[in-house]
Amino acid sequence: MMKKKSIPASKPLLILFLCQIISALDVPLDSKLLEELSQPPTITHQSPKDYIVDPRENIVIQCEAKGKPPPSFSWTRNGTHFDIDKDAQVTMKPNSGTLVINIMNGGKAEAYEGVYQCTARNERGAAISNNIVIRPSRSPLWTKEKLEPHQVREGDSLVLHCRPPVGLPPPIIFWMDNAFQRLPQSERVSQGLNGDLYFSNVQPEDTREDYICYARFNHTQTIQQKQPISVKVFSMDSLNDTIAANLSDTDIYGAKPVTERQPVLLTPTGSTSTKVELRGNVLLLECIAAGLPTPVIRWIKEGGELPANRTFFENFKKTLKIIDVSEADSGNYKCIARNTLGSVHHVISVTVKAAPYWITAPRNLVLSPGEDGTLICRANGNPKPSISWLANGVPIAIAPEDPSRKVDGDTIIFSHVQERSSAVYQCNASNEYGYLLANAFVNVLAEPPRILTPANKLYQVIADSPALLDCAYFGSPKPEIEWFKGVKGSILRGNEYVFHDNGTLEIPVAQKDSTGTYTCVARNELGKIQNEVHLEIKDPTMIIKQPEYKVVQRYGQVSFECIIKHDSTLLPTVIWLKDNDELPDDERFLVGKDNLTIMNVTDKDDGTYTCIVNTTLDSVSASAVLTVVARPNPPFDLELTGQLERSIELSWIPGDENNSPITHFVIEYEDGLHEPGVWHYQTEVPGTQTTVQLKLSPYVNYSFRVVAVNKIGRSQPSEPSEQYLTKSASPDENPANVQGIGSEPDNLVITWESLKGFQSNGPGLQYKVSWRQKDVDDEWTSVIVANVSKYIVSGTPTFVPYEIKVQALNDLGYAPEPSEVIGHSGEDLPMVAPGNVQVHVINSTLAKVHWDPVPLKTVRGHLQGYKVYYWKVQSLSRRSRRHVEKKILTFRGNKTFGMLPGLEPYSSYKLNVRVVNGKGEGPASPDKVFKTPEGVPSSPSYLKITNPTLDSLTLEWGSPTHPNGVLTSYILKFQPINNTHELGPLVEIRIPANESSLILKNLNYSTRYKFYFNAQTSVGSGSQITEEAVTIMDEAMASRQVDIATQGWFIGLMCAVALLILILLIVCFIRRNKGGKYPVKEKEDAHADPEIQPMKEDDGTFGEYRLFSFVSSAPF
Repeated sequence: MMKKKSIPASKPLLILFLCQIISALDVPLDSKLLEELSQPPTITHQSPKDYIVDPRENIVIQCEAKGKPPPSFSWTRNGTHFDIDKDAQVTMKPNSGTLVINIMNGGKAEAYEGVYQCTARNERGAAISNNIVIRPSRSPLWTKEKLEPHQVREGDSLVLHCRPPVGLPPPIIFWMDNAFQRLPQSERVSQGLNGDLYFSNVQPEDTREDYICYARFNHTQTIQQKQPISVKVFSMDSLNDTIAANLSDTDIYGAKPVTERQPVLLTPTGSTSTKVELRGNVLLLECIAAGLPTPVIRWIKEGGELPANRTFFENFKKTLKIIDVSEADSGNYKCIARNTLGSVHHVISVTVKAAPYWITAPRNLVLSPGEDGTLICRANGNPKPSISWLANGVPIAIAPEDPSRKVDGDTIIFSHVQERSSAVYQCNASNEYGYLLANAFVNVLAEPPRILTPANKLYQVIADSPALLDCAYFGSPKPEIEWFKGVKGSILRGNEYVFHDNGTLEIPVAQKDSTGTYTCVARNELGKIQNEVHLEIKDPTMIIKQPEYKVVQRYGQVSFECIIKHDSTLLPTVIWLKDNDELPDDERFLVGKDNLTIMNVTDKDDGTYTCIVNTTLDSVSASAVLTVVARPNPPFDLELTGQLERSIELSWIPGDENNSPITHFVIEYEDGLHEPGVWHYQTEVPGTQTTVQLKLSPYVNYSFRVVAVNKIGRSQPSEPSEQYLTKSASPDENPANVQGIGSEPDNLVITWESLKGFQSNGPGLQYKVSWRQKDVDDEWTSVIVANVSKYIVSGTPTFVPYEIKVQALNDLGYAPEPSEVIGHSGEDLPMVAPGNVQVHVINSTLAKVHWDPVPLKTVRGHLQGYKVYYWKVQSLSRRSRRHVEKKILTFRGNKTFGMLPGLEPYSSYKLNVRVVNGKGEGPASPDKVFKTPEGVPSSPSYLKITNPTLDSLTLEWGSPTHPNGVLTSYILKFQPINNTHELGPLVEIRIPANESSLILKNLNYSTRYKFYFNAQTSVGSGSQITEEAVTIMDEAMASRQVDIATQGWFIGLMCAVALLILILLIVCFIRRNKGGKYPVKEKEDAHADPEIQPMKEDDGTFGEYRLFSFVSSAPF
């Protein structure tokens, strides 16, 4: 089922007029259509009803109208036809009804005063303007009058009358002096609504001779000045002879000192008055009172409240102003003037009347032949206005009759109209306060359908959005509209479409398959017309990577991403905003293709950044917040309160945390008395705390500062607090780290850590040093020393224990009793050597040494341990002496044995033992000799293989560098290696120790051999050395191979083999790059040098070769 919906079309399809009945036609404001349709005249512009003109300038009375055909214009003046052709001073503008009356070339404005009315007429009717009353402005001069000086007693009231000339429009009044300066006004002196200047009470400073009233006539831009008024204020106290001479006896007798008076109203007079105001105007009520002291004015509305939002007080509350008054504002308004002596009031009865105002103004009516319609004219006012109708400017009672028309009071009813029923009707609503005049035409049209939407118009819509396809039309009678899709498509129906009364087709949710050509058909009884439009559906624009919330430190760099996806046929534009405004004009902001980068970020960059992507069809946006963080600003306003001898309260105001919460505050102090300029840590408190109770020490001139800390770092320190000097006291503590250590055998050096300045608690810091020998019934020996950290006691026995204590004192007394520490006098070298030194050889490289401890009394100091000195005397295998290198092993504490590692086998050693204290080493014990047994030898120093033949090799070697005993023999092992690196049977030969060469015979020709060679002692075999060598090839075979090599077929075969090998190498290289492996490790282990390969005849056999080579594997 088709939906009907009455909403505006998506393109400009404006409704000119709307009739009150359903059958009225809507006429679109299409310029081409309006040029073709007939239309009665409509007044589009006219001069105001009350038109005050400048008599020095030309008078322009405006009257503009439109219609089809264009209307002609005529005027009436004072109710009769105004023939402009007979007046040379009057012209009418071309294609207009506007009159221009030429005053500047000799015309008199007064001659053209009157009531003018314009009529615009064409074949379809006549429209008329309002009655325009033309009046020239007037700014008459002040009438001459003799102004007597005002002599007023101090405290009396005074009214200076202005009485300006009557002008048109009324002038604006203000008071100034001879220097053209406005006279100051106040609650005491003010100007009334009538222009008079009121003094509630005069003062001596009011005396002056230049009170001047000015009248400004805005229309003629002139100012008229009244003669100056003189005011003289006198008092009885200052009355002099000159003034007395000018006063009569009665005046003098009646003069009294200034006395206070209760209020009296200067205006309005009496206790009540009335005021009539028109609806919509501004109501001004005034009360000005005399009295001393100056009265204060207050306003109330009896039985109600003053209207809120529309009530204002002016002129020091002497004037009540209510804007846009309505009938509800009628009532009694009371002003009350009050001072300390009493009050007076006045009641103003306000009545709000109303000139006519529209409830329903008549509207133009466009009908088709045979249709019905109505014109309604409803107005209100106070008193209620009367309604009268005119047809084409003529009272309807005497206008030509129209059978389709019936007048029923404020309504005209039209039935079954015809084209001749077209006319312009005027409704006049009037009462004693004014009138309203409205033109409304009835236009009867018979027109075939017209489609106003351009043909083949292209609509582009984003997918899943509504598509609105226009079909703006006009016809009389109103055409019916149908829509089709495609060239031969069927009529569109169903819930997926919405058909609007203005012809628009709406697809609520357009999809890709909605793309295509759509046809709109309009038909009525006079004809039929159609129009095609085209619809394209585009992919929506999306932000696939939106900017994200960022936190960045001040002076850092930040980047927001905005990656978009859009329809390929649409050209997007990307705009970045900061806080919904343009980005700052700053080179730090770098806008890239899909990002925004901000360099050197500052606090001002904090805010919301929005990426907006616009195409011609849609717009998307995404926002992210940038938070700029930094170290906190320093605290400020440090304040010290609650000062006590040992405590004080410190408070402060935190600085800006710069978007990173303050975690804690660090409080530091400076001692201006002892360490000025040096700040020390005092304490810290949580970041939510801004006060702290601080413990203080005596005799310190404290200053405090506070450092705020957040996750970014520490703030700058605050400004220091005021200084606070605590009172002196005796020390609370004694020196720490007291020690007694002798530097010589006959002294005791007592040391301690001096108290810091603030620990002294007062002036005159000293130390009482006391000592006595421990375990001896001696008295304490004491000495008081200055502020030092060491004292030396001389003449002490060597290394005896002492009890020591150090006590602080100052000018106010001693610190608490100190604790005792144990020290020792100076050490001396030990007196005796360890005895009974024994050595037990464990193996050829390790021995264990034992000794007896020395008596503690002979140590003469702190026993630190024993040192064992040992050295190699000679090797037993070579009997050769060498440089002696002593080695030292230290054994801490009271140990009596130790291990000697790293000895050389088959060698002779000596050692001695010494005791050690803090002073040094004691005497050495007698040297002890011990020998190490044999060990296995090192590898032979070298192995050379020379003189290769067809079946023999010569081996030469050197003896081991370290035989570690008596050599008994050499062991030689060898085995052949084939070309696949496989090892043949192993042959072993034992060689006497005195030999240094050997010829191996009966070997295979052209065969590689691997040799293993090592030396032996009685303990066992040493490490081996390896070598490889190859026997040479048979000469006849070599000659035969050469002959084959010269043959062509063999050369071709070898080339093919080489090519095949090259291909295999390439394949292996590719496999290796792809991670392939092949077994070379085993070959490398079996053959140290893979470049030396024997020629292969048969796999798994040892061939005979004449070539010779070898590889050395011996260590260098």
